[in-house]
Formats: sequence, C-alpha cells, structure tokens
Amino acid sequence: MLPRALLVSAALALPLAAQAEAPDLLPGQWEFTSTTTVEGDMPIPEQNETHQECLTQEEIDEAPMTLIEEEEGCELLEQNVSAAGMDYRMRCTGEGGEADIVGSMSYLRDRAEGTMRVEMTTPMGEMVMNTEIQAERLGDC
Repeated sequence: MLPRALLVSAALALPLAAQAEAPDLLPGQWEFTSTTTVEGDMPIPEQNETHQECLTQEEIDEAPMTLIEEEEGCELLEQNVSAAGMDYRMRCTGEGGEADIVGSMSYLRDRAEGTMRVEMTTPMGEMVMNTEIQAERLGDC
C-alpha cells in the first residue's frame, strides 16, 4: 500500500483535514508492513507488503501541512487527531457503490500501528476490507 504516507500523514490514501501538530515519530530508516484481508463473495487472497524508507525530521514536521484533502465523493464524518495518533470515520460514494471507512493510527516515537476497515457496497456485492499497519524505526538513515 502506501505505508509512509499512511504513517506520516495517516493516510493510507485517506482524505483528512489538516492537524495542528506533527506526529510523535523519530526521524530515521523505517520499515512499514501492511496486511490487507478482504471478506466478501469474491475470494481475494490476503495482501502483504513491506517497505523501507527514510523519514526526515522535515517530512515529519511538515506532515500537518501536507495531509491529503478530502477526495471528491467522500465526506469526513469524524476525526480526532493529536501527536499521539488519530481516529477517523468517513463515507465515500461513487459509481454504483458506497464505502464506510473507519481507521486509527497510533504514533509511538520509534514505532507506529494502525488499522483501517472499509465496508463497501458495490454492484458485485458487499465486501469488507481490513488493513493492519505496523511500522518500526530501524535506525538512522
């Protein structure tokens, strides 16, 4: 997926309004792991992704300024954001379908963890997508 963006701006491609303070994360080399499972009528195998990237202090400090804006067709229903993490709820509608999204992310200085649940109604039926995100600082870049 997009672990760095999800970690720093909590955005697993998730639209959010700007927050007031930077995430409580240390700069350095980070490893991000995401696991996504899909429940529904269509069998979809579990998806795992691991990615390493260097996060600079500047990127962490600028995270409040660079959060993704609300996407067309999506409405942010609720959000609670702090340096320690965030929780949010949103709804998206589009070509023949709807999605209710609930997510949370915790920033723990040298690691982070989060979840996202997407409940979708599509022309192909109902599906639920669950994503777990783990991130760990490995050391300096």
